[in-house]
Amino acid sequence: MATIKIKQIKSGINRPERQKRTLRALGFRKMNQTLEKQDNPQINGMIAKVAHLITIEKI
Repeated sequence: MATIKIKQIKSGINRPERQKRTLRALGFRKMNQTLEKQDNPQINGMIAKVAHLITIEKI
C-alpha cells in the first residue's frame, strides 16, 4: 500500500469533541507534527473528517 504524510496545521481547540478524538486517533499530539500513515479506507475516512485541520501529501 501507499503511504500518506499528514501534518496538523490548525488546532483542535474549540472544535467538536468528535474532531478532537479523531486527531488523537490519527496520532497527533501537538501542532505542526508530521505523521506517516498507510493509505487505507479507515485512515482516509478519519482524514476526511478533519481535512480542514491537516494537510495531506501522498508519498
